[in-house]
Amino acid sequence: MMGDLEQKIIAMDLWHLALPVVSARDHGIGRVEGSCEIVVLRLVAEGGAEGFGEASPWAVFTGTPEASYAALDRYLRPLVIGRRVGDRVAIMDEAARAVAHCTEAKAALDSALLDLAGRISNLPVWALLGGKCRDTIPLSCSIANPDFDADIALMERLRADGVGLIKLKTGFRDHAFDIMRLELIARDFPEFRVRVDYNQGLEIDEAVPRVLDVAQFQPDFIEQPVRAHHFELMARLRGLTDVPLLADESVYGPEDMVRAAHEGICDGVSIKIMKSGGLTRAQTVARIAAAHGLMAYGGDMFEAGLAHLAGTHMIAATPEITLGCEFYQASYFLNEDILETPFRVEAGQVIVPDGPGLGARADPEKLEHYAVRRSG
Repeated sequence: MMGDLEQKIIAMDLWHLALPVVSARDHGIGRVEGSCEIVVLRLVAEGGAEGFGEASPWAVFTGTPEASYAALDRYLRPLVIGRRVGDRVAIMDEAARAVAHCTEAKAALDSALLDLAGRISNLPVWALLGGKCRDTIPLSCSIANPDFDADIALMERLRADGVGLIKLKTGFRDHAFDIMRLELIARDFPEFRVRVDYNQGLEIDEAVPRVLDVAQFQPDFIEQPVRAHHFELMARLRGLTDVPLLADESVYGPEDMVRAAHEGICDGVSIKIMKSGGLTRAQTVARIAAAHGLMAYGGDMFEAGLAHLAGTHMIAATPEITLGCEFYQASYFLNEDILETPFRVEAGQVIVPDGPGLGARADPEKLEHYAVRRSG
């Protein structure tokens, strides 16, 4: 019953995890190999219900796992313990001012509060965010292995699995490597819809000719070719091609989206709860974009299943996000996910859960197994 949301939150546990990955991933601004590091948060209410959240940082992008852990453990914990489960909006408002940045930590807290409220009230998180507009979300998988032969094998697997969207990560090697891969994909995998993502990988003097070369392949969009602060160059690139230009690192939260829309730097935006600092703020980014006639895509960081679930519920409740999602890591990148039950992807579609809360839970044994450190 909704009255149960008057319960107090009595415990908060944290795990800093290092999760082994199956391959290296190269992006324009950095590489991930060996393992990806996340922070898992668990909240416990008086009646014994639990809610989970995940912070998925990347040091070269949003921040470090150590910073996320410290933000949750030292600065956000005092805002949570002893508060009512139903105080989520007030808690998140205070969290925004309690510590600067640390958007992944705030996203983890928001996810855990929603998961906890959903489990107590027997409602899925999407219902707490306004209701569901879709039952499935098209999945996009990134092609980012420095060993392209391994990525060819991955694309063959994706084709067999019914995945129809891929995002080619570019700008981490030379331009010829990018063009060679686009040519091979067009020739050998014509059924894929292709997106291109530079992750800020281009220098100022090379951005125009390289973006125009890539645009000849007519990808669905080209994402963040230059550094996040180069708003004027983004706007110039947008005006040089009919291929939509998406902003990623240039837009974290609603505040950035307002500026990006006003300055005309993009045709759309990659929305990530880890950038925005929570699910409701991510929805706000999408709605600001749509109000300005811009598209929205459900992006992610290097995540495990808990963050995938939170993002899935957010997109399920946000009709303005129309370009699918990128929640592939649990299925195609991690050696083992941390959920008790697998993150559901069927025939290239992420399945929106209907169960209470996030719809799945972290496996306690996996949390302990992969823990670098923990606190409670």
